[in-house]
Amino acid sequence: MVSRYYRRMNEPKGPGGRPRSEQAREAVLHAVDDLLLEVGYAALTMKGIAERAGVGRQTVYRWWATKAEVLFEASVADAADELAVPPAGTPLADVTAYLDAFVRFLAHSPAGIAYRTLLGAAQHDPAVKELIGTHDTLVASARAVVERVRPGRDVSDQEAAALIGPALLWVMTGRDPARLDTGELARDFLRAGRGAPSAR
Repeated sequence: MVSRYYRRMNEPKGPGGRPRSEQAREAVLHAVDDLLLEVGYAALTMKGIAERAGVGRQTVYRWWATKAEVLFEASVADAADELAVPPAGTPLADVTAYLDAFVRFLAHSPAGIAYRTLLGAAQHDPAVKELIGTHDTLVASARAVVERVRPGRDVSDQEAAALIGPALLWVMTGRDPARLDTGELARDFLRAGRGAPSAR
């Protein structure tokens, strides 16, 4: 099911609609990332986001209904850029480069921290759970890599999740990202026959 928020986020404005001010929108998306790092999710408010962005509260509410929606859009937009890894030459190099970017995103990027925060909130907030389900940007990025190393293959969500699952669990459970061997994870994934006929 696609949430009302995700439909709204992707709907083009018609001739009679009120177009977003791109400058104000960007200010809000930057503000929510900054405030998350400074005060944490529990203390994050729409009023605080508006004040940090230098816009009116009604401007924020015109585009997003909750702080989770603002945080989600900020995370999705940045994740699309940060997880778009160019081809590296071989299946092993491709998958390893992607996993390196994935771990950096989750562990160090403000957008990744936002995504982890939303995953936590989704465990007890049905609205946040639905919001994340509208567009799983992590699975989508993993699917793109698997499709690249195995052209013509119909990659399922489960197969894409198998690529990112171990690294996601590692970071979400507080282990040191520097101790994660992404090359070994890539070899294991390819050896299992999920990504390519050969790991070389």
